[in-house]
Amino acid sequence: MHQKIKILFRHRSMEMGGVEKVLLDLLENLPRDIFDITFFLTLNQGELRNNIPNDVKLITFQKGKEDMSKNKLLRTLQLIKRNLTLLFYRKNPKRLYKKVIKENFDLEIAPTYAEFENILSSPLKSRKIAWFHTDVGYDPDRERVHNRINNLKKFDWVIFGSKQTRDVIKDLYQTEYPNSSVIYNAIKIDEVRKRATEFPVSYETRPVFSSMGRLHSRKNYHTLMKIHKRLLDEGFPHSIVLIGGGGEMENLKNQAKELDVEKTFLLLDSQINPYPYIINSDYFVLPSESESYPLTIGEVMGLNIPIISTNVGGIPEMIEHNIDGYLVNPDENSIYEGMKLFLTNPEVPQNIKTNTEKAVDKFENQKIYNAVTDIFLSQYQLK
Repeated sequence: MHQKIKILFRHRSMEMGGVEKVLLDLLENLPRDIFDITFFLTLNQGELRNNIPNDVKLITFQKGKEDMSKNKLLRTLQLIKRNLTLLFYRKNPKRLYKKVIKENFDLEIAPTYAEFENILSSPLKSRKIAWFHTDVGYDPDRERVHNRINNLKKFDWVIFGSKQTRDVIKDLYQTEYPNSSVIYNAIKIDEVRKRATEFPVSYETRPVFSSMGRLHSRKNYHTLMKIHKRLLDEGFPHSIVLIGGGGEMENLKNQAKELDVEKTFLLLDSQINPYPYIINSDYFVLPSESESYPLTIGEVMGLNIPIISTNVGGIPEMIEHNIDGYLVNPDENSIYEGMKLFLTNPEVPQNIKTNTEKAVDKFENQKIYNAVTDIFLSQYQLK
């Protein structure tokens, strides 16, 4: 039997998110007869930490918040200790590999920019591969963008999550990556459909727009709430259900209170299974200012829910405007007009709903796994 290729994936934590779902899908579907996979999880933290496949060797480094003391003072001390430990090993990567990781690897993978410097500082003579999912066109911090772009140049190979993600770096920063490829994220539509029927969901005020994403300012949910209030005031009853957690939660709660929409703009936080909430909604809206190739779009198409989405990142590579989705600009008036169109012209979302039945044929996952496998094999041969 041939020797398996040893791969190390590194990731910070497993809170619910698109990158985490992509990573889990890869860990599950890369061929075991070719690869021996190890996953180094810096923080044993997040809703998805128990979803890591059992046959993947897992190395957890620091305790997650879920496993820390409930006592506020003791918890604070634990977090301080954790941060100091992380800082020490970040500055001393050779010690991390010697004392914690303890193995040699053929390939080391950074599934997100947060791991770029960790992988690049590895003392191993491995081939180093980066994944990049971020649309840098909407990042105002030019120094941060330049740092990420320059780090990408140091990898042996870069996988971009969409064509637009790579093109915008070329257009805005005149930087090209000859050692790179575009591989879309796999979308597990059959699994989504199955999970969508696991429990019933009912809503008081219809029609319902669902939305899902991490609560970050660039996701534009604060603008979506303003649009919601505007439509209600103009006599268009509806509700919005937002599934996701993150740093903007308190701001959104306060905004909902100020606008008096707490009963119609529902903040459901992160959900291990969000799909029953989506399949029982009438429409889906994605108001983001920036995206790469969001899994959510394909998942919602698979549930035959008509989508309004901002025309950003790789989304136009997924949606054909006014055929299997409706694209709008990422500003308040454009999103407002799209939502109002759905509310006043039911034939528009109905036509989209019908067309999504064929649209799911766009997502062929085995081709994606094969493409990733081919890259890993070719990089190993260059080692």
